[in-house]
Amino acid sequence: MAMKVDREQCIGCESCMAVCPVGAISMVDGKAMIDSETCISCGACVGECPVEAIAPEGGAAEKKEVANSQGADLWVIAELENGEPMNVTYELLGATTELAAKAGEKCCAVLIAAEAGDIPQKLIAAGAEKVYVVADAKYADYNTELYTDAVCQLVETYKPSALVLGATADGRDLAPRVAARLHTGLCADCTAIDMTEDKLVAWTRPALGGNIYATIVCDEHRPQMGTVRPKVFKALAADPSRTGEVITFTPAAGAESKVELLKKSALSGGNTIKIEDAEVIVSGGRGMGSQDKFAMLEELAALFENGAVAGSRAVVDEGWLTHSQQVGQSGKTVAPHIYFACGISGAIQHLAGMKDSDIIIAINKDASAPIFSVAHYGIVGDVNVILPKLIAKIKAYKE
Repeated sequence: MAMKVDREQCIGCESCMAVCPVGAISMVDGKAMIDSETCISCGACVGECPVEAIAPEGGAAEKKEVANSQGADLWVIAELENGEPMNVTYELLGATTELAAKAGEKCCAVLIAAEAGDIPQKLIAAGAEKVYVVADAKYADYNTELYTDAVCQLVETYKPSALVLGATADGRDLAPRVAARLHTGLCADCTAIDMTEDKLVAWTRPALGGNIYATIVCDEHRPQMGTVRPKVFKALAADPSRTGEVITFTPAAGAESKVELLKKSALSGGNTIKIEDAEVIVSGGRGMGSQDKFAMLEELAALFENGAVAGSRAVVDEGWLTHSQQVGQSGKTVAPHIYFACGISGAIQHLAGMKDSDIIIAINKDASAPIFSVAHYGIVGDVNVILPKLIAKIKAYKE
């Protein structure tokens, strides 16, 4: 359904033209005109218009009855690694605590594990008011069928208003399966979440190759669901004095695993530290010239206690790095203390994954490269000349 313009109400400010990602809007006789053949109905112009002169053809859709409207509370699905909650779990608890307060509801955590141990107390200290625990030896390792069955039975029993998961490898596998089973919607890879006046979660994610950000609400089904990228939010400071309720849940006999785990091994790629956990990231782009030049990046990263090597999509596509080292919209979102961008031009898709780093240092021979628009420090020059000098200086300083 294309958008239409009320030409009598339009003031000709051209705001809609600036945000249209496909160039479907032009000015005719000082008023906006939308080409229905080009328009993709993304709605960017609707929210941008200061006089509300743009609306979908046919008007707003009729409001439908909300399924499971009695749902309450916002749940965070905890994700474990080596028996401990991953950082993204704490980040999501911090953000969801604020949303729950706005809605007058509770922030809850869901823990599925072989055994709970002291993890529920850690989740409560991080912001959870309730922790739903599903503990059994069969949940020792993530299993799509078993975890989906457990989450769905929990939801059908306690009826939450929303489920929030991390946009990790496991979260991206689990979330769509749960959403399909519950016949609800899912907004994936979000970079922001908020609460509307109607107590609906507003999920914001990049769209159209990162050219626009779409804010989506699920107003017809419950639970509302979304996955949120790691490093988007800051975790709350743990408060051991917090108290909360721990609810043990035993799913009814349901799905049986059709998968047998034979072996676990670490991903290859040179990094001993995951890039999302690194405090210093040395990232390279196609401007490095060749794969062998990444040895310089590894040498620079090794000079820092918590350093890792990463790269843009271009170098991952070339096979110079693994996908686990990719930063950007189709890779990982990172927010290290220092981010070195070496030979990276700074496409918007890459910036979406690293722009929140505390300090960004860019090295590029193109003075007009977009990476300099977000860099705190910029060096215009050949990375192959500058990096050896930088490495030597840092080594001398450390000595």
